[in-house]
Parts: sequence; structure tokens; C-alpha cells
Amino acid sequence: MKKILVETSARHVHVTKEDLEALFGAGHELTVKSWLSQPGQFASEEQVDVVGPKNTLKRVRILGPVRPATQVELSLTDARSIGVTAPVRESGDIAGSGACKLVGPAGEVEVAEGVIAAKRHIHMTPADAEEFGVKDKDVVSVKVDTDGRALTFGDVVVRVSEKFSLAMHIDTDESNAACAVNGTMGELIK
Repeated sequence: MKKILVETSARHVHVTKEDLEALFGAGHELTVKSWLSQPGQFASEEQVDVVGPKNTLKRVRILGPVRPATQVELSLTDARSIGVTAPVRESGDIAGSGACKLVGPAGEVEVAEGVIAAKRHIHMTPADAEEFGVKDKDVVSVKVDTDGRALTFGDVVVRVSEKFSLAMHIDTDESNAACAVNGTMGELIK
């Protein structure tokens, strides 16, 4: 059985061009710190503070490139710690989601909606989907065998695109629950 790399997606922010400029100054462009597993996606050098009514998460990394909507992806633990709502959603599904404030070196942005806990998901190419016998938006389970904390993740959304590279993404709460480390592999269960 072909295995799937399970990657931990730590708290991060996606911003619009307008919000990037409000936070870092007119004309500012994101600076690539490191490339991520998904083609064209990168962790930037830029970081912001995510402010909620109870607390602040300092130096949260912005991922690039810029997006059509600003989105803040937190674990449920992160969201609770700063007092914000973060419904479990697929990336981009931000209608009616949580609110926060972003603070950068040049200014602040009030995010009226856009705070989510990312729904666990698998990125696949069409060839991967065919090999695994699944299609875009299927919901599957993934078994992760780790030392002392093996578990099966349910409610995993399959996302298929030519632009993707095969990998499953979970947040830090989920990663800690499974004792997942760099290089952890999972087995898809339909």
C-alpha cells in the first residue's frame, strides 16, 4: 500500500496584497524564507502578531504568495488561548468564521472574518487520486502508526489538483495527539 507523507501545518497567516501593504508598508512584497511541499507555496520572512481579546500570538509567519482573502489558520488550542472563534473549515471557506487583529511593523488590520482551524486534508494530483481510488472532496480516514500514539484520523478531505504534491496536512494539536514527527507516513483508509 502506498503511504502518504503527514505534515504538520503550524499556525500561519495568508494575506491579501492590500493587507500586506497595510501591515508592512506600501509596495511591500513577501520575502521567501523557505519553500513548502506544495508547489509555489512558501514560508515568508514576514511575521505578524495575531491579537485576540484574551491574548496575543507573537511572530506568526505569513505564507505566500498573497491570496484573494486574508485567512488566519490556528490550532484550536491557539484560538482558545487568545479568545477567538476558529471553526474547523477547509482553506478559503471563511464566511462567518472568527475575527482577530493582525499587527505588523507598519500598521494593523482588523480581520472581521477569516480565522479558522484548517480541516485536515490530503493534497493529491489527479494521478495520485486515481492510484488511491478517490476523487476531489471525498472524505477518508488516514491511519498513522507512531510509537505509542498510533491513531486513525477521520474526516480527512481529499483535495485534487494538478498544482498539488502528495501530502496530508494536520495542525499542531493533531500532530501532538499522534506523536507525529518529520517524515511520519499515513495509510489511506476509504
